[in-house]
Amino acid sequence: MRIGLLTEGGYPYVSGDARLWCDRLVRGLERHEFDIYALSRSERQEDEGWIPLPPQVRRVRTAPLWTAEDDGVVHGRRARRRFAEAYGELVAAVCSGGTGGGEVAAGQAAAGQVFEGLAGTGVEGSAGTAFQGSAGKAFDASVGACEGSGGEVQGSAGAEADRFGNALYGLAELARDEGGLVGALRSEAAVRTLERACRAPGALRGAREARVPDLLTVASHLERALRPLSLDWYEDDGLGSVDLCHAAAGGSAALPGLLARHFHGVPLLVTEYGVPLRAHYLGASGEAPVRALLAAFHRRLTAEVYRQAACLTPGNTHARRWQERCGADRARIRTVYPGMDAARFAEVGESPECADPHTLVWVGRIEPAKDLISLLHAFAEIRRAEPKARLRIVGAAAGAEATAYLGHCKALAAQLFPDEADGVHAVGDNPVSFEEIGDPAVPDLAEAYAAGAVVVLSSVVEGFPISLVEAMFCGRPTVSTDVGAVVEVIGGTGLVVPPRNPRALAEACVALLREPERRARLGAAARARALELFTVEQNVAAFRGIYLEIVSHAPVHKIVLDDAGAPLPFGAPAESHVPGRWTEPRQATAGLGVAGVAGVAGVVGVAGGMGAAGVAGAAGAAAGTGAAGPGGGAAGRPRWAVGSPARTATAAPATAPVRDGAQVRLAEPVRDAVTGWDGAPVRGVSGDAVRPTSAHASGAALGPASAHESGAALGPASVSASAAVTPAATASAAAPSPTPAAEKRSSTAISKPVPAKEGAR
Repeated sequence: MRIGLLTEGGYPYVSGDARLWCDRLVRGLERHEFDIYALSRSERQEDEGWIPLPPQVRRVRTAPLWTAEDDGVVHGRRARRRFAEAYGELVAAVCSGGTGGGEVAAGQAAAGQVFEGLAGTGVEGSAGTAFQGSAGKAFDASVGACEGSGGEVQGSAGAEADRFGNALYGLAELARDEGGLVGALRSEAAVRTLERACRAPGALRGAREARVPDLLTVASHLERALRPLSLDWYEDDGLGSVDLCHAAAGGSAALPGLLARHFHGVPLLVTEYGVPLRAHYLGASGEAPVRALLAAFHRRLTAEVYRQAACLTPGNTHARRWQERCGADRARIRTVYPGMDAARFAEVGESPECADPHTLVWVGRIEPAKDLISLLHAFAEIRRAEPKARLRIVGAAAGAEATAYLGHCKALAAQLFPDEADGVHAVGDNPVSFEEIGDPAVPDLAEAYAAGAVVVLSSVVEGFPISLVEAMFCGRPTVSTDVGAVVEVIGGTGLVVPPRNPRALAEACVALLREPERRARLGAAARARALELFTVEQNVAAFRGIYLEIVSHAPVHKIVLDDAGAPLPFGAPAESHVPGRWTEPRQATAGLGVAGVAGVAGVVGVAGGMGAAGVAGAAGAAAGTGAAGPGGGAAGRPRWAVGSPARTATAAPATAPVRDGAQVRLAEPVRDAVTGWDGAPVRGVSGDAVRPTSAHASGAALGPASAHESGAALGPASVSASAAVTPAATASAAAPSPTPAAEKRSSTAISKPVPAKEGAR
């Protein structure tokens, strides 16, 4: 199948998020084709280039999310009205604080009153002059002002979710028709629309208190987040040609997938190893109204992504809980752990422990969230209990804030542990060392973990702890804080302590340093767990199965053409026709019969879409002859029943059919050949629809009576009315049946399959 892989700030660029696991996934699924649709985050990222791509990557299309040139589109009166209505509904849904009349008023104020300004100024006006005389008073609030995030979005079919989604797709349709919305989203009219929504009754308290600079900032962020609406990726030869969209993250990365689903019905799969909404909450900055409005927008967008996705694959239970709180359906969530390369740690993990038994190792990216300050204070207590203990901190700092934090940690280490020496003439040695991968003492990552007897994690905020998994691959026991997915990852193969508790961290480390047998036992269990759950192979196998399941549920929505313009054989993936639990029979209702249902146990002769041959096969099977035409007895029977005799019932021989021109008359009730039930006389005229009159029929037309006159599918409304009556079938039913008499008298309910050795109906 062809997969559209959607990324933001990652694959296929050299640097960025989700680069490694996306590359491993694409290389592991070599039998599928991949189209990469990547949004870049910075000019520097684009200048760094791409990583080498495997041959199964068919094409790569990129777009900058960090900048957008004005498209130069000047909208007419009708387009301006459409923009006013759609954008007004969008920002009204963002600004609304509840589900009441206030939200309706906000929508009316934002979408209905803005058109006068649009018609007078156009969408290319200056946003900076839109708010003369508009003033407000900032207040001290946080993202908590948007409280109730889980309750607001849990009703996936609620009015507000529909309101936001309809407005979003309305903007997308306008962008597709007009060639883009960059100028419109930057216009004065857009900012005026946002202001009206914030001032409307029922709006969030933070929205009502927003000042002019706050509104300009929010409008700028909304324009950046909605830039994917103006891309040209949604044509038939773009995302419309793929069988499945796989977004490597939620938020803006999944927005092209939402539009592909809206325009072409392409199913969407969303993978989140971190939760973008959680990251936005943690990294939000600016004034309180700005934080409140942006949090509300991202919450609405996240809820819409979760609502429309065919499947969600969080990387751990921690991310899964966030998804469920944001309104995701539990039935569509599949936890898939990230796959990591275990080969480079195999040598360390399989060799006996040769590290210094008194050394603790910390490995990771140095930043304030890792809480190295608490680790250093804990190590001070460890040194008092174990004077020979040493601590090696292996990692690098990226950015000015992280570099300053690293300097602070080094100063604290020098203060807590002055250089120690064995004698007055010996050189002192600090028990805490700061190193980086590539140093002579730490040439690679595996050597860093091999250098210690215990691996420590002291974070206060953590998503999926990759360093713990790497330590587990190396067979090292761990001591970590209870944050993020730590407990789920180690699963009882290490010690867990509360965060920001140096004393508890020190006691756990001392306990493992003093018990070498316990260290070995925990290390072996940790390696076995990591090899079972966190390898590349299990990750690729999981996504292969999920791809198959999603495409099997999705309808074939297009006809694939070859270079000459002719239909391409096998252009649609075969997975969409594979029978399984998604094709199991459902309770029959009006308009849904046995025709076209494949593999229903006990129903002989499936005539849906098979033309004359299928009707003949169904008629033959109904007469008990066992005809195995396309869609006939053998094709419609369960796999275990093929080749075994079919149970039939003797047709009522009361009166021989009398031919009167083109009519066939049956003076007596007809016994159904499958169920053995008696029905009312059926009259059929060649070329006309045959309508069942038995009590078991629902009144739907069965289709043409003669297979030679029409190849349309037979469509009885229920299984009870599945016997098509034609002249050939009637004559066949009146003929003597080769089935034994004892078997003729037996009839069984269709819903209970019979083993092959006992015959099948």
